[in-house]
Amino acid sequence: GEPSFDIRLSGIIGFLMAGSSTQELVMPEVVTVPTSTRVPWNRGRIVCPKPPLKPKHIWALRTRFQLANRTRDLALFNLAVDSKLRGCDLVGLRVSDIYLGDAVRLRATVCQRKTGRPVPFEITEPTREAFAAWLTARRLKAGDWLFPSRSRLGEHLTTRHYSRLVDRWVVNRTGFL
Repeated sequence: GEPSFDIRLSGIIGFLMAGSSTQELVMPEVVTVPTSTRVPWNRGRIVCPKPPLKPKHIWALRTRFQLANRTRDLALFNLAVDSKLRGCDLVGLRVSDIYLGDAVRLRATVCQRKTGRPVPFEITEPTREAFAAWLTARRLKAGDWLFPSRSRLGEHLTTRHYSRLVDRWVVNRTGFL
């Protein structure tokens, strides 16, 4: 059988019959209306908050990025772990937010877009090394985006693209989640 649900018409008919004094009150009727058997969009997907990465997963990803010589991904991942910033704040950073003169800063403060509050964080040694390699490879200047877009000249990496990168890192490459 096909799933169905009942609609009680007694309230509507009683209301319509209340104005007519010549007709008798009709017994309540039940009408069966079939529902669609559409498959939900989230069937088989994990839509709840995902569990955080464990330290062994973080080190596995870092090692994988280093062996594959993926400097951008390593720098982006390390900064995300160090700063715990939202994706929109992370991709919107400029070189001057992290790099001062000829070295990567030890500490940085970024103002969150959502709350407007400053978020101070420490930049660890592996992250500083990754950024030194990334900035050298790309020859980025102080006013440039820290993670420039490859497809849109003068723009930064989009939040959506960052989300896809994280999905690929965590789910497809490592099989953690």
